[in-house]
Amino acid sequence: MISPRTDRKALWLTLLLTSLGALLLLSAILWSRTRPIEMHDLHLAEGEKLKCVSYAPFHRPGQTPLDIDAHIGREQIAADLAALAKITECVRLYSVAQGLDQVPELARPLGMKVLLGAWIGYEKARNARELEHAIALANANTDVVHALIVGNEVLLRRERTEDEMRVLIRHAKANAKVPVTYADVWEFWTRHDSLAAEVDFVTVHILPFWEDEPVDIALALEHVADTRKHVGQHFAGKHVLIGETGWPSAGRQREESKPSRVNQARYVREFVHRAHAEGWDYNLIEAIDQPWKRKLEGTVGGYWGMLDADSLTPKFPLSGPVAERDSLFGPIGGAALGGLLALLLATTGRRTHCLRVSAITAAGALGGVVAVLHWEHAHIAYRNALEWSVLGGVGALAGLLPLVLARWYGEPVPATHAAGRILWRTDRLRSKAASIGMLRGLLLFAAAVAALLLWVDPRYRDFPTLLYLTPAVVFGVIGWWRTGTTLQERTLALVIVVGVVARWSSEPANPQAIGWLLAGLALALPVLAVRTHEDEKRQ
Repeated sequence: MISPRTDRKALWLTLLLTSLGALLLLSAILWSRTRPIEMHDLHLAEGEKLKCVSYAPFHRPGQTPLDIDAHIGREQIAADLAALAKITECVRLYSVAQGLDQVPELARPLGMKVLLGAWIGYEKARNARELEHAIALANANTDVVHALIVGNEVLLRRERTEDEMRVLIRHAKANAKVPVTYADVWEFWTRHDSLAAEVDFVTVHILPFWEDEPVDIALALEHVADTRKHVGQHFAGKHVLIGETGWPSAGRQREESKPSRVNQARYVREFVHRAHAEGWDYNLIEAIDQPWKRKLEGTVGGYWGMLDADSLTPKFPLSGPVAERDSLFGPIGGAALGGLLALLLATTGRRTHCLRVSAITAAGALGGVVAVLHWEHAHIAYRNALEWSVLGGVGALAGLLPLVLARWYGEPVPATHAAGRILWRTDRLRSKAASIGMLRGLLLFAAAVAALLLWVDPRYRDFPTLLYLTPAVVFGVIGWWRTGTTLQERTLALVIVVGVVARWSSEPANPQAIGWLLAGLALALPVLAVRTHEDEKRQ
C-alpha cells in the first residue's frame, strides 16, 4: 500500500501527466493512420486485369481446409469467382479436394483460366488419389486449365524428397494434357534445380515479407526484381512464373517488414506495374483473406487477400491515395466513455480533489481508447473461444483498472465518532489496496506468460502491447509509491524484463518490439525497485 508519508499530490500529478502523454501519443499515431497516403496509381489498359491470384474458398466463419470433412458448396464458389472475375483473369488452386474440383466448370462461363494444383503432403496414398484426380480434371478441362501444379512448397516443408517429387512430376507429365510445373520458394528451387528438367516451366515464390531477412516495403520491389533476375539466369531457357508474391495488410511486424493496408496497396500497385512493364508472368497471393490461416501463421497469415473475407469487396483501390483507418469515431467514443465513467466514480464521495479527479479521468480516457483498439485487434487476431476468453479476460481486467482506481479513497466516510471514522477508513484503505494489489498480481502473471512466449516462440505471435498499455501507465506510476511487494511479484516482474529486453534485442528497429519493451519495463521496473514485504519486516 502507499506510505502515509507519500506526497499524494506528486502521485496524482505524475499519473495525470503520464496518462495525458500516452493519450497524446496514441492520438498522434491514430491521426497519422487516417491520413491518405499518396502512392503509385495502377492504370491497367482497357480490359486488362491482374494476371492471376491464388484462390481458396475457406473465408467464411468456421471454414478451414484443416477439417478433412470440409466441403465448399457450388453456390459459394460461384459467388467468389464472380467477384474475382472483376479484377483477375485467372485463379490458382492448391488442391482439387473439398469442393475445389468445381472451379474449372464454374470459371469457364466467366472467361477465367485456372492454374490447377494437386496438394502433395506426408500421406502417399492420399497424394496418389489427389494427383490422379487433378490429372483427370485437367484433361477434362483443357480449355480452362492453363497448367497443373504438382505440389506446393513440399520441399520447404520437408514432406517429400527431391527424388520423390521427381517421380510424381514425371507421372503427371506422362498423363496430363496440360503443362506441368512444381511450386516452391525461390531458394528451394535453386537448391533443387535438377527438377527444372522435369517441368514445363519453373514456378517460384518471392515473398519479401517472409524472407529470412525481412525486407522494408520501400525496398520490396527491387528485391523481387533482383530475385526474379537471379532465378531467370539460373534457369536460363525455362519460362519462369512468379507463383506467389504479395504483402499482408494486418498482423505482426517482422523487423523492417510492416503489415498494413497502405503497404499492401503500395506493394500490389508497384509490383503489378513493374510486372506488366517487364513482361513477368505472375500470380498474387491471394484472392480473399483467409482467417483460418491464423492458426498456422498467426494474425498475419489471414490477411494477404485482395478482397475482404466478409464482403468480397476490394480492401483498397488500385488508384488514388490510401489511408490505414477510415475514421476515429471508435477511439474517440471509447475515450469519452472511459473518461466519463472514471470521472463519475472519482467524484462519488468526499475525496473529490481536482488533481486526483483529473488524473483518474485521464487514466479512464486512456483505458477507453485502448479498450476500443484492443476490441478492433481482437476481431482480426483472436482465433477461438479460448483466446477470446483468456485474452479478452486480460483486456477486461486492464480496462477495469482505472475504474477500480477511481474508487480508491473515493467512498464517503460515515458520520460517526472520530475513532470509528479512523477504523473505518483504515479498513477501506486496506480493502482498496488489496483490490489493486490483486489486479496487479493477475496482470503481472499474464504479462510474464506473454513475455516468455514471445521471447521463445516469436515468429507468429503478435506483440500484446495494447493489452498491457493501461496497466503499464497506471502501475508504472503508482508502483513507485508502494512500500512493499511480494517475492512472487518480483519473480514475475523479472521474467517480464528479461522477456521484453530479449525480444527487443533481436529486432531493435521494430516499432512494435519497442512498444512492447516500454510497456513491459513500465509494468515491471517499479515492482523490482521497491522493497519486498519480507525486507520491510526485517527492518
